[in-house]
Amino acid sequence: MRFVVDGKDAFASTGGRPFDPTKPALVCVHGAGMDHTVWAMQTRYFAHHGWSVLALDLPGHGGSAGPALATVEDMGAWVCRALQGAGARRSAFVGHSMGALAALEAAAGSGDSALALLMLGVVPTMAVHPDLQAAADAGNHRAVETMIGWGFGRPMQIGGNRAPGSWVSGAGLRVLERGLAGPLGSDLRASNAYAGALAAAARVTCPTLVIAGDDDRMTPARQAAPLVQALPNGRTITLPRTGHMMSIERPDETLDAMRDFLAGIGQGVGQ
Repeated sequence: MRFVVDGKDAFASTGGRPFDPTKPALVCVHGAGMDHTVWAMQTRYFAHHGWSVLALDLPGHGGSAGPALATVEDMGAWVCRALQGAGARRSAFVGHSMGALAALEAAAGSGDSALALLMLGVVPTMAVHPDLQAAADAGNHRAVETMIGWGFGRPMQIGGNRAPGSWVSGAGLRVLERGLAGPLGSDLRASNAYAGALAAAARVTCPTLVIAGDDDRMTPARQAAPLVQALPNGRTITLPRTGHMMSIERPDETLDAMRDFLAGIGQGVGQ
């Protein structure tokens, strides 16, 4: 789906069905250097089960015109304007990593129009190592190799996928390689600089779920506790044998957690 935000072209995947603004919207926000493709399985399910889906490409990513946004706060505000441009009325926000922080900002600024918030692979402070930042800024392939090495759980580094022959970490590598040529360095800098998570969490009024991976070495599950505690209506679930890139490496388990949490939320909206 193509539409216009701030006078520039924006793109969102709709999960294989046309976006219907009379239905509750499920808005998915990708992580640093990524795009809408990381949500392929989850968005297709929800698009065929009562939701209208917008898996957004943030500015400068995928099919959305640049430049990339410099701060997480700007990303969250852009997500809200994108929903207005698409005609969405009430929305559940889903985000991964940097996108989880952007979704947090969007939900915090949406008041009663926010139905739910789901944050995957998130901690309130996402520090980026200077060597990783320097490699990303230089377009050095070592940046994406480092992110893949740390981002996927250890079982996925040696195979571990249900489909024999599937190279799951390789799929993640290709996504990040696209980002390396463009917004990855800017995204990492924005993530590192963001310090507003706990304040934003206190403004969220909708039910919230943090989905963590027990083998996530980029945003360890235990470090999410202060964020969950700051949410007035928050809880957490930890997926076993799962790293940071959960929507790709454990798509079924991630979908199950999302589906169970969202069951009943949004029913009757727009009817």
